[in-house]
Amino acid sequence: MTTQTDISKSAKPGLKQWLVADAPQSRFQAKCGRAWLGWIKFSENKLAMIGLSVVIGLILVTIFAPLLAPYDPLAANLANRIQPPGAEHWFGTDQLGRDILSRVIYGAQYTLLIVGLVAITAAPVGLLVGTTAGFFGGWVDAVLMRITDVFLAFPKLILALAFVSALGPGIENAILAIAVTAWPPYARIARAETITVRKSDFIEAARLQGTSNFALIIGHITPMCMSSLVVRVTLDMAGMILIAAGLGFLGLGAQPPMPEWGAMVSDGRQFLLEQWWVATVPGIAILIVSLGFNLLGDGLRDVLDPRGGD
Repeated sequence: MTTQTDISKSAKPGLKQWLVADAPQSRFQAKCGRAWLGWIKFSENKLAMIGLSVVIGLILVTIFAPLLAPYDPLAANLANRIQPPGAEHWFGTDQLGRDILSRVIYGAQYTLLIVGLVAITAAPVGLLVGTTAGFFGGWVDAVLMRITDVFLAFPKLILALAFVSALGPGIENAILAIAVTAWPPYARIARAETITVRKSDFIEAARLQGTSNFALIIGHITPMCMSSLVVRVTLDMAGMILIAAGLGFLGLGAQPPMPEWGAMVSDGRQFLLEQWWVATVPGIAILIVSLGFNLLGDGLRDVLDPRGGD
């Protein structure tokens, strides 16, 4: 009720004045004001806006893939195999006569699926481990951080290869393997953030009011870690895409005939010198999307992490 009243009152002096008010009248108004100021700072970063455009474009391509793809990505036509880019096939065809543009468009779905599922599984695990270790300290911290160190001791791609080799090839196992290797950095960040705030006055005040340790971690400490975690997850998206493409390239990720970008690069490597478009086009797609997530992450870091900004 209060928020609707605030918004209606702000219509007369203007929405912008309501957002930048020196004395917000409600928590909702204060949050909207902070979000507006953050967006202003973010939009001033041209590279970050380019990254945001790439990510939004990836999402739109994923949603409207059936409308954007001119051909069936799985339909083979041996009469049109290895056709160069032209009016009929903008990015050419592969060794089975499948339209590369259509396969790249549908491959965006698998890319977004992988990074999305890894982010929503690995980040909460790392957050829980890190906040628990930082809050309790002592032997709990020692045990959890030593487990984290074991995972950090191996390169992500090598560890993912080991898990996929044990579980078997397939996109589901690839997602699980990437998620298992992705959570340790988030645990480190959450632990560092928790150690800085666990002795704060507001934590002690909540403890004196009878708040349980679980409620302190979930309700008070976890929100303090979210900004740094969001930045790190966004920056890690590019690495997740490359690991997924690497697994697909080695035949351990998405299986044929699924149009996954890494698998497409692998299929086209034997034609790289003469029919360059077969492997180059999906490779460029990987490059653009990875760069977009990196640029977006840099922009979010400037806005959400004051210590990382200028």
